[in-house]
Amino acid sequence: MITRSAEAQWNGDVMKGTGTVKLGSGAFEGQYSFNTRFADGVGTNPEELMGAAHAGCFSMALSGVLTRAGTPPTSIHTTAKVSLDKTETGFVISKILLVTQGTVPGIDAATFADAAANAKANCPVSKALAGVEIHLEATLL
Repeated sequence: MITRSAEAQWNGDVMKGTGTVKLGSGAFEGQYSFNTRFADGVGTNPEELMGAAHAGCFSMALSGVLTRAGTPPTSIHTTAKVSLDKTETGFVISKILLVTQGTVPGIDAATFADAAANAKANCPVSKALAGVEIHLEATLL
């Protein structure tokens, strides 16, 4: 079993406080606040970090699906758009849109779309986010 870690520190009340998030590997450390999450403040937020994790996991999963099929990709680029909505009971991550583009010699658009759907269904982050509506737009370049 592989275990990864990250940490967060929050200081102060929710509206005026500030925090930092840090990856256990040391590859990233950044600030976050109410304004970075709900407005246009400078820093990061949990949804942006979740999007990065999902885009990275999905891109690797798609590369794996394509490689196992004998058509390894030249490149895959994925953007994850994470939607945070306010509801009557509070905030909820309502959906994630994965927009991926790939350069894969020797396949057609339908094959790429099928591989992308397989990766979406089987990427560990997608599985962890099973309670969130996940949409996919896949384009073969």
